[in-house]
Amino acid sequence: MTIGTKIAWDDTVLPFQLDRADIRGRVARLDGVLDNVLAQHNYPPQIAALVAEMALLTALIGQTIDLRWKLSLQVRGNGPARLIATDYYGPSASGEPARVRGYASFDADALTDADPFSQIGKGYFAVLIDQGEGTTPYQGITPIAGGSLRACAETYFAQSEQLPTRFELSFGTSQEAGGRSGWRAGGVMLQHMPKASPYATGGGSGEGGLLASNDLLDATQEENWNRVNVLLDTVDALELVGPSVQPTELLVRLFHEEQPRVYDPQPVQFGCTCSEDRVRQSLSIYSAKDIAYMTTPEGIVTADCQFCGAHYEIDPQTVGFEAKTGPDGAATEQPGGPTADGPDDRE
Repeated sequence: MTIGTKIAWDDTVLPFQLDRADIRGRVARLDGVLDNVLAQHNYPPQIAALVAEMALLTALIGQTIDLRWKLSLQVRGNGPARLIATDYYGPSASGEPARVRGYASFDADALTDADPFSQIGKGYFAVLIDQGEGTTPYQGITPIAGGSLRACAETYFAQSEQLPTRFELSFGTSQEAGGRSGWRAGGVMLQHMPKASPYATGGGSGEGGLLASNDLLDATQEENWNRVNVLLDTVDALELVGPSVQPTELLVRLFHEEQPRVYDPQPVQFGCTCSEDRVRQSLSIYSAKDIAYMTTPEGIVTADCQFCGAHYEIDPQTVGFEAKTGPDGAATEQPGGPTADGPDDRE
């Protein structure tokens, strides 16, 4: 794709490479995706900002991974914002959109007027990669630090992947012509191309022993990295979120001397994987006694998806490992083992 190609850039992630500096990156624009993620709950402004930042980070990071299934980012803290969780599902086929969803759990009564990041308190930032059935999920964790979620992500890549990484993000509500108000977000991710790291054993040079870029790069690499970061420092919020400045135009404005090369953009949409079958699977570990405890006075088991708001109502007789009937009403074959009807009679 050439720099001059015009496409609809909202809800896309554009991969690029800076040939002169040996640095790769992504430009993300989220519009309808972010509106849909945040529309599932009436979040206070501080929480909405945290979810927006996490969703943008998730879209940028997810597109860098050859995913067969899912990337998850999670933040857990001991402050009013107890959990921020976002997922990125890789496209099911070439040309198909990736899917992003997000959710936050928080104590509304404990929220303060301080900045959104301070609502997290102490905790951790986690990256989880699940490539699906037959694989072992990966999990990397780094402490909450640095004053922003983007700084936590940068620390994760330096510590766990030993890859110098930089994020520049902007997000918030916007008022468009015609009176429409909605959330928009845009960001740039820079990452040095993977190489054998010169970093050896011992503490890092950064604060608290954390790795810094000069721990990971040789002199020439560090010069290139610093030069490109200085260029990124010149970007402003409106250039990041658009829509007046296209991602390709932004790359030319910032990095024209670095020989930017762009690749096909990845469309992104809001999407959830919840289903009644998944709810049934999650309930399959419970006994009839447990299922009875979950059953409402109306005689049903209910479940709500925190990501998309879907509501499920299920016959309690059809779930759990002691279910008497399946979802179609047919009798199910009982597994060997203790049941509510009597003792284990296996030999």
